[in-house]
Amino acid sequence: MTMRVLVTGASRGIGRAICLRLASQGAQVAACGSAHADELDAVIAEAAPHGGHVLPLLGNLADPATPTSLVDQAVAAFGGLDAVVSNAGVSRPSTLAQLEIEDWDFLFAVNARAPWLLAKAAYPALRESRGRLVAVASMSGVQPYPGMGAYSPSKAALLMLVRTLAQEWAADGIRVNAVSPGLIHTALTAKVYADAPTKAAREALVPIHHIGDPDADIAGIVSFLLAPDAGYITGQNILADGGLMDTVHGLIPGRPATER
Repeated sequence: MTMRVLVTGASRGIGRAICLRLASQGAQVAACGSAHADELDAVIAEAAPHGGHVLPLLGNLADPATPTSLVDQAVAAFGGLDAVVSNAGVSRPSTLAQLEIEDWDFLFAVNARAPWLLAKAAYPALRESRGRLVAVASMSGVQPYPGMGAYSPSKAALLMLVRTLAQEWAADGIRVNAVSPGLIHTALTAKVYADAPTKAAREALVPIHHIGDPDADIAGIVSFLLAPDAGYITGQNILADGGLMDTVHGLIPGRPATER
């Protein structure tokens, strides 16, 4: 059976990779972007040779009416929904002491409220199909990222939303999970990684010594969580960071030497 899935933040980066991966597997994909209509067109063009059907949708997820509109359009086009991938996210760097209220509200609107409203709007369709929801969070929702304002708090809220939805929807046969990427090379981070010393320094921090790729390192995890093979997994967060978050103890000076 062809999977019908809605993906937000689909124009570029991780969202684009997810759309192309699912389309290549024969899914019907409603690819939602807030802007970059030309890049959505490019996603459609790239998916076409693989037999994938991609429906472009535009909408500003900071607007509380947008999630319902996107879901309604996808359901109308596909006759239902089997999955939602809430991938869209935003950041506005700032210390919390300097952060403006409007920036806090904007980050929570897109990173936490929009996924909830998408889930709420999609619930009837997902209940009918015994579907799945995957949210793309961040390692910054697991550990604080100082200087990034409300980003870490909003992603932490998203992870708790996932766990709560998983419990509330389990009886309906709907699975809800999250993926938290670490350092990933995307269009938004391209300038950072264009600087060779910075890239090398970041790679040195990651135990497996490379920066993640949206397709090779994230899209496959999302595909797995949407597939029957993950049928007994719900309420979980897969941290895809190359082992970075677990390195803190290795940085502590004066660790005892191993005795033999």
